[in-house]
Amino acid sequence: MIAFLLAVASIHTDFEGGSLGRVERPAENHFRCAVKGEADQDGRNRQANWYYFRLDGAAGRDVTIDLVDLVGEYNYRSGTHAVTNDTHPVYSYDQRSWHHFERIEWDEREIRLRLRFRPERGRVWIAHVPPYTNRDLARLLDGFRGHQHLKREVAGRTARGREVLLLTVTNPAVAAAGKKVAWMMFRQHSWETGSSWVAEGALRYLLSADPAAQRLRDEVIFRIFPLADPDGVARGGVRFNAYGYDLNRNWDAVDTARMPEIAAQRKAVLDWVDAGRRIDLFLTLHNTETSEYLEGPDVPVLRRFYDALVAATTFAPTSPARVQPASTTPGKPGRMTVAQGLYHDRKIPAMTMEQMVARNPKLGRFPTVTDRQEFGAGLVRAAWQALTAARSE
Repeated sequence: MIAFLLAVASIHTDFEGGSLGRVERPAENHFRCAVKGEADQDGRNRQANWYYFRLDGAAGRDVTIDLVDLVGEYNYRSGTHAVTNDTHPVYSYDQRSWHHFERIEWDEREIRLRLRFRPERGRVWIAHVPPYTNRDLARLLDGFRGHQHLKREVAGRTARGREVLLLTVTNPAVAAAGKKVAWMMFRQHSWETGSSWVAEGALRYLLSADPAAQRLRDEVIFRIFPLADPDGVARGGVRFNAYGYDLNRNWDAVDTARMPEIAAQRKAVLDWVDAGRRIDLFLTLHNTETSEYLEGPDVPVLRRFYDALVAATTFAPTSPARVQPASTTPGKPGRMTVAQGLYHDRKIPAMTMEQMVARNPKLGRFPTVTDRQEFGAGLVRAAWQALTAARSE
């Protein structure tokens, strides 16, 4: 927990997902907050993509908060930073309704983001993007307990002993033999909360009474990892597991002791195909700052899926469908993503989608939680459309 007293005002991170580095006070109503960030197992690739804290006792007072210590390294490229003039923080008075700060001050020389505001209530939570925690997922799944079209499994355990959940959504009354199969993975990187809101929207839609959702359940088997890094989500991490390993790299260097999350997920997927069952589409969904794209192996389903997303969702690609490279860092082991690793191992049509957290050009604004949830419904419909087109060819 971080608590820095300013008269009666204080900053706290003592809740699930809370994270902040050192807090200083240059002036009476001015907090200077370092973003904690995380580095990998080798002390490289520091990422400062996540902050989440609560300000207490400042209602009706003009407050300045500076977010600093933002510079890090990405894929061994130093000097990068995820927090920019395009990434506006969010705030909430109840941890449920989240709103973007429309006005921020960005200092390119210092690499600093400044907020000036007057809280309306005694407690206000501030984060990089709208948080989504293990508790949120548990609450969602509790609401579907006993649903006849949902099966819940534990694929394995994390480095800290948490469950790695694997969900199956389909109509078990319809024979599996004629169904298409789509696997989806969300939240490999704990800061990328937008992917969890999309997962929630997808699950709510797939398990709904909507006639189209009923048809999806009859025609497709969805296998879903709803939250791939529960340890990182709990501690307010960025993109590494408890031992510093990036859970969307290292898919060519499986280590059951130091990377049990990858080992469990990889085993679940490969056991499925090695048992003679099909995978027609595999997708891992991520967030990035200002880019939005879909990339995967050079297979027809990539283009069909891309076209369906562009036509019927708020997917706002900043590039055409991209053919993925063999590795993020050629020649260096332990640098394959899940999509690269699965295609390398079994030629599974596995692809990666990135969604921006900056203003979405189709929406004309920052994406909201509701936007993400609605995209989740559109995502599974687009996957269905891509797979249906494949059937007709």
